[in-house]
Amino acid sequence: MDRRLIVIGGQAAGLSAAARAKRVDPRLEVIVFEKSSRIAFAPCGLPYWLEGEVPGVDKLSRYTPEEFERERRVRVCTGVAVVAIQHSRRQVVLSTGERVGYDALVIATGARARKDLPGAEQPHVFTLQTLEGAEALSRFVKDRKPERATVIGAGYLGLELVEVLLRWGLKVRLFEATGGFLGRSEPGMVQWVREYLERLGVEVHLNEPVREIGARQVNGYPSDLVVLATGFQPNVALAEEAGVRLGRTGAIQVNEHMETNLPGVFAAGDCVEVRHIITGTPVYLPLGTTANKTGRVAGACAAGRRERFEGVAGTAIVRVGSLAIAATGVSNLEARAAGFDPVTVEIQARDKPDYMGSRPLYVSLTGARSSGRLLGGVIVGEFGVAGRINVLATALQARMTVDELYQVDLAYAPPFAPVWDPLLVAARELAKQL
Repeated sequence: MDRRLIVIGGQAAGLSAAARAKRVDPRLEVIVFEKSSRIAFAPCGLPYWLEGEVPGVDKLSRYTPEEFERERRVRVCTGVAVVAIQHSRRQVVLSTGERVGYDALVIATGARARKDLPGAEQPHVFTLQTLEGAEALSRFVKDRKPERATVIGAGYLGLELVEVLLRWGLKVRLFEATGGFLGRSEPGMVQWVREYLERLGVEVHLNEPVREIGARQVNGYPSDLVVLATGFQPNVALAEEAGVRLGRTGAIQVNEHMETNLPGVFAAGDCVEVRHIITGTPVYLPLGTTANKTGRVAGACAAGRRERFEGVAGTAIVRVGSLAIAATGVSNLEARAAGFDPVTVEIQARDKPDYMGSRPLYVSLTGARSSGRLLGGVIVGEFGVAGRINVLATALQARMTVDELYQVDLAYAPPFAPVWDPLLVAARELAKQL
């Protein structure tokens, strides 16, 4: 071993960085410090564990520390926090008081759930980012037997929690400060999702921000239980104290090689901002897919190889009941703010031929008037949503025009899709408008 890489954080980004660095340079000594007792934990699976779809919480951890060390030849230290980075000395200070030197450093400190509303620290208010938070929520419901629950935030986590609470038999009220779901406000999509939630028994309050959480009420409505799902904040205090520059989103600023402003210091995962491939501007979109990809690039570059992370399209999908809601790219409002002259179409179609028992499908597409470039889309339906949103995400990555999307040779067979796939129908309508 002639060089040492230290990775701060033993979850998705940190472990991806550690494993990739060791593959690039087998002679590199790689040490991971993780402050908790678990590594490779998948918090995205917590709602499904609470629902009972995941049989045991251990299923949410891909590796034990011992397994990762054995398979990846990386040293993993759990229960040890890095409390300071002294970059001038090329060393980190541990919670044990020990100082450990490094040649290269990857910061993968993740994010934490926002709890910045007055009243958020009350015992009946929960977030769902950690196993401890999920367990506390489950215990509260079993012990206190609440009847009325409030979810604040209609992003993917908030919508997942709505389903959890409904399955537990609670009456659910959903508040969202904006006028839509998943950060999108296309009128047809909003109407479709809202009506579906209301059929499930959810009381939906859009364009109604919550200013304060009371002891037994939220915005004047009675509530026994509150779940905060208003987004995440990057854990950047450690990096900022060391002189690492933050970007305009408040997350760590990195270039395409995941390099910070400090030489030899890289960052990845939910603590960094990344480039949006449509607008070209920095965005903060903490997702597991991005964490793994940025971690791989950071690890490779820390080990001496020059790899690049191109950016994100902001692709997301969530399930509520039998309905899937998915989005990628930018909305009409976001496109206009980025300097495009956007056009948006919304259609309703069928996901397969009627004689095969079709279901309705909503598709929205946005394109640029001047160039014809595809800018984003939303899909809502019961079947075939994931595959179709991934087609749109691929088209965005390839910088396809709407006409080029219309020419894509999509698969057809009666059990799966109609002759004219809803994506092609929407592309044809958008091409007419453009």
